[in-house]
Amino acid sequence: MTLRRRLVRILLILLLLPPILAGIAGWLVAPGFLYPIRRELTPDLIREADASFAHSGGHREDFNVRAPDGVTLRGWVVRPDHPNGNWALLFHGVADNRVGVIGQSEFLLRAGYSVVMMDARAHGASEGQIGTYGWLERNDTKSIIDALLALVRRVRTDFQMQPGYRPPNSLGNFPVIYPHPPVPPTPHIFALGESMGAGIALQSAAVDPRIEGVVAEASFANLREATYDYAGLRRSPLLGKTLFAPFSWMLLYRGEKLTASPSPKSLPRKPSRRAPSQSSSSAMKKTRPFPAATQNAFTPRPSGPNNSGKSPAPSTPLPSASSQPSFSAASSTFTLT
Repeated sequence: MTLRRRLVRILLILLLLPPILAGIAGWLVAPGFLYPIRRELTPDLIREADASFAHSGGHREDFNVRAPDGVTLRGWVVRPDHPNGNWALLFHGVADNRVGVIGQSEFLLRAGYSVVMMDARAHGASEGQIGTYGWLERNDTKSIIDALLALVRRVRTDFQMQPGYRPPNSLGNFPVIYPHPPVPPTPHIFALGESMGAGIALQSAAVDPRIEGVVAEASFANLREATYDYAGLRRSPLLGKTLFAPFSWMLLYRGEKLTASPSPKSLPRKPSRRAPSQSSSSAMKKTRPFPAATQNAFTPRPSGPNNSGKSPAPSTPLPSASSQPSFSAASSTFTLT
């Protein structure tokens, strides 16, 4: 009987000790998880970025944005020599800064995209002490887009007010009919991110429909999914959901206390396996294609109805099966939000 009790005690210790230690580790690790190592934007990194922009034909300017909670986000807007009028938001990974996505900016600039490269909160030159892996950053993205659209409208209006400017014939007798320059069309905005930046891009697109397409590389769904990966020792998230689940619970609980905001508890819905309805099929058929220079990089949203209540016809033919997007990688995910 004594031997049996000892075996039971040993089994209980083996079963209970790992979760208890995992919970204690989650409580202790939470501050470091939310306070990432800051990679400063040094003069050497700026020179490296300028050399890359010179090679790809980009011209940068400083771009500062005030987040909803008052945090100042700092970054660059970079325009190519021959812009196509569309913009891409680039999001870097954890413990990195805007220079971490310089490689992605090169092929976008060569394709005619203008890009926005921001330091995430608590990263690089941006203010803030806590990084929440998309929970607060998605609201930062909305402020960035608001500031970007204001900048685009101001630049275009200033150009139209220059002496000698003549509008297209389609606008009529300007400026007799139009005493003020017409409102420029809203540019198409896309997002590209890797690791933490991919999670920010996906969560931002979920709350801001102005983001028409997302390229997510090595992403996670939200902060909760990221804690599972860390709890599983960066090897298997399944361990973080089972044996080491207390690590995630305690990390999220203390994270809520540190950020004074609840962590996201809902996960993205799984895609339905039902056959698409007639209305959804027609919407898919009327999806507006990307500009020719961008069909190999992003997946567009379906276009909305016009004033007549009907969806506009495509201005260019849809790409054939042989011309499907060629930007692909084993860790990349094309997401239609």
